[in-house]
Amino acid sequence: MNDALTISVPRLHTDRLTLREYRVEDFELFADHLSNAESSAYLGSADRQTAWRIFNSHAGMWLLNGAGWWSIEDRQTGQLVGSAGAFFRCESTVMEMGWNTYRAFWGKGIANEAAAAVLNYAFEVRREPKVRALIASGNESSRRVAERLGMRYAMKTELNGKEINSYMRERT
Repeated sequence: MNDALTISVPRLHTDRLTLREYRVEDFELFADHLSNAESSAYLGSADRQTAWRIFNSHAGMWLLNGAGWWSIEDRQTGQLVGSAGAFFRCESTVMEMGWNTYRAFWGKGIANEAAAAVLNYAFEVRREPKVRALIASGNESSRRVAERLGMRYAMKTELNGKEINSYMRERT
């Protein structure tokens, strides 16, 4: 008897990008991103073993919450360029968004484009009443992405024992 569990991760498309399910072959770039001090400066760097746990956690969120993380792929080349998510933290009822662009693709508007697709999914498909993004002080790139999405600073909060800024947007 095959008790395999399958789940469908929705695909999101923009002019340049496809947001799709995580695949095992995505892990190398994901781990490289988290091990690089510059690219993970606001995330916290992670060794390979920790990166594997985070990668699997991101993928597993879809099963537990019907929300999670996508790999971001360039539609023209098929190149993996980052990740983006719409997910729930433990005991939170507010959907959170996150985005990461791999270092080689910084400055190309990928985070803006992917995050806009994720925001649309959260509001138009899931009908979430509001979303938030947690952004470290000094992470000006992510702050600008959040503000372009119409998110506004709401308050300081804590994440993993550190103070962090919460940006919010309500569905209109």
